[in-house]
Amino acid sequence: MSLSTHNLSVGYHDKAIVKQVDLNIPEGKIIALLGPNGCGKSTLLKAMARILSPMDGQVHWQGQNLHGIASKKLAQQLALLPQTQPIPEGIKVKDLVAYGRSPYTGFWGRIGKDDHDIITQVMQETGITELAEQLVSELSGGQRQRVWLAMTLAQDTPYLLLDEPTTYMDLSHQVELMHLLRKLNLQGKTIITVLHDINQAARYCDHLIVMKKGKIVTQGSPDSVLTQRLLKEVFSLSAQIHQDPIAKTPMCVVE
Repeated sequence: MSLSTHNLSVGYHDKAIVKQVDLNIPEGKIIALLGPNGCGKSTLLKAMARILSPMDGQVHWQGQNLHGIASKKLAQQLALLPQTQPIPEGIKVKDLVAYGRSPYTGFWGRIGKDDHDIITQVMQETGITELAEQLVSELSGGQRQRVWLAMTLAQDTPYLLLDEPTTYMDLSHQVELMHLLRKLNLQGKTIITVLHDINQAARYCDHLIVMKKGKIVTQGSPDSVLTQRLLKEVFSLSAQIHQDPIAKTPMCVVE
């Protein structure tokens, strides 16, 4: 396993949110982190991206302590799309997306042909090509989210860590995003994403990790994880599990 946690505790202001978590991320899959608000999903993701330092335990990348890896090298392996992003003033969409190439550019940050090709590709994949010359600050929330996603994809890493990537997106763009993640996964990328929509996770993800109060309750395939009992115990939700008639994946129907 390339990415793993060992007895990991992490949080804020000396208060642990994630508590003594041992986790091996399955390589080559789309993994969803699920759980109620405040359970530690985003905190765990930030720890795996080295945004937060452990209070106890370690995060390992390819068997090495994450905090012992050079920043540039790590940025070529792991890319993070945070839950919230600042709204930069005076920067065009195409220039913000180009920042994703910074782990590969030289001292002066010059963009080469290969970099331009990648930038063009990710802008096409995220549907923002027509926004290239617009200022990021003038975009809607959903448009800005797709621009930040494009910048993350421009980093071209084998692992993508996405914190609620569908935030601000309308339903059609959410579906497009999930299809894009499946396409990227088929190309070899491992994707770890925080999601709130249980049915979306069950339909598009291979592996679910369910959290509650800073600990992992269960993990596995959607078929093995999603049960009426789990939904009641973790989400306080009375629901039935049926098969999605199109995707043939489990589908939660609230009673």
